[in-house]
Amino acid sequence: GIKKPFTEVIKANIGDAHAMGQRPITFLRQVVALCTYPNLLDSPSFPEDAKKRARRILQGCGGNSLGSYSASQGINCIREDVASYIERRDGGVPADPDNIYLTTGASDGIATILKILVSGGGRSRTGVMIPIPQYPLYSAAISELDAIQVNYYLDEENCWALDVNELRRSLNEAKAYCNPKVLCIINPGNPTGQVQNRKCIEDVIHFAWEEKLFLLADEVYQDNVYSEGCQFHSFKKILYEMGPEYYNNVELASFHSTSKGYMGECGYRGGYMEVINLHPEIKGQLVKLLSVRLCPPVSGQAAMDIVVNPPIPGEESYSQFIKEKESVLNNLAKKAKLTEDMFNKVPGIHCNPLQGAMYAFPRIFIPSKAIEEAKAHKMAPDMFYCMKLLEETGICVVPGSGFGQREGSYHFRMTILPPVEKLKILLEKVKDFHIKFLEKYA
Repeated sequence: GIKKPFTEVIKANIGDAHAMGQRPITFLRQVVALCTYPNLLDSPSFPEDAKKRARRILQGCGGNSLGSYSASQGINCIREDVASYIERRDGGVPADPDNIYLTTGASDGIATILKILVSGGGRSRTGVMIPIPQYPLYSAAISELDAIQVNYYLDEENCWALDVNELRRSLNEAKAYCNPKVLCIINPGNPTGQVQNRKCIEDVIHFAWEEKLFLLADEVYQDNVYSEGCQFHSFKKILYEMGPEYYNNVELASFHSTSKGYMGECGYRGGYMEVINLHPEIKGQLVKLLSVRLCPPVSGQAAMDIVVNPPIPGEESYSQFIKEKESVLNNLAKKAKLTEDMFNKVPGIHCNPLQGAMYAFPRIFIPSKAIEEAKAHKMAPDMFYCMKLLEETGICVVPGSGFGQREGSYHFRMTILPPVEKLKILLEKVKDFHIKFLEKYA
């Protein structure tokens, strides 16, 4: 009941597109609606191309119902569609439906693969190399599996680039206390928004090949690329182009999801992983592990199918689909630029270009007086800053310490998902708050 100095809490802390006002893609919702309530297949209100996809999905379901269990690996025809999508995306690089596993969002796939890779005890315990800053799913899963987290730092001075020398330093130091076996890459980056260039990905693959590391490529933001001159390159495609010595030997799991991109369908928990070069016996264990959970949500599998099998030119829903898709992505690109520009006008805030994904991770200057006060409250300085921001403006962001950052540097992560007008208000409020914060503590 206490009066606050704001009228609403703006939740800029989580990448939940629809919660921030993004409209669903009509075609995706039409197909899922038809699958959920097949009586609608007789309705003239639905386009024929949506009905065609719904019928195909339903034929793949036991009893022609979304309410039946699917195979643990996912519905066959959807896995075939995912394989076709990967082939198109990667310019003809072959994909085998048998290497595709539908998952409960990308998170579930990542946790499952980590579970199968972690073993040993003491110095032989599996080490998992993760980028810092990272998406906290990784540190949480590593902790839950009692594996060893091995940090490598992204280069903030160089737009959060990934440097192989830093990978080598991290790996060599880790060998003293664990057995580093897994290398995780998030591209485009969360929370940092960078898009790795082709040369960087080649270097990483060569490093993984040399050190016999299992590669995890988290590519859920592959549709979210905004900066000119930046392009998404899949690890699978570049691995293939590097030749058979790499393509036949490097173990790779790559992940995608319905939650991000232009779809923003977080609640469906749809996703897939493609796992290549897994030893047949290990593959058997992976399928067994997946079977324990029976199957991923079948409605989420249907939603994933529309992501990989959207309307094509000549189909009646194509023009509306493209219009909606481009509208979301163009809007995000505009908001990425706006956020970067606004932050860089504020003294004591520096923000790298938001090349992709849907977050800003600006660096903030926190004066020593504020650091002392944070210590008195037993808080990390950036947590103290973010709590003050929330109390005084109603803006909710996540402190950088939640993702990891270099010692002595402070950041916060916020999404760029709010509508443009609300985002402008948010950025103005952050600017005013930061200036007052510096005046108070500097």
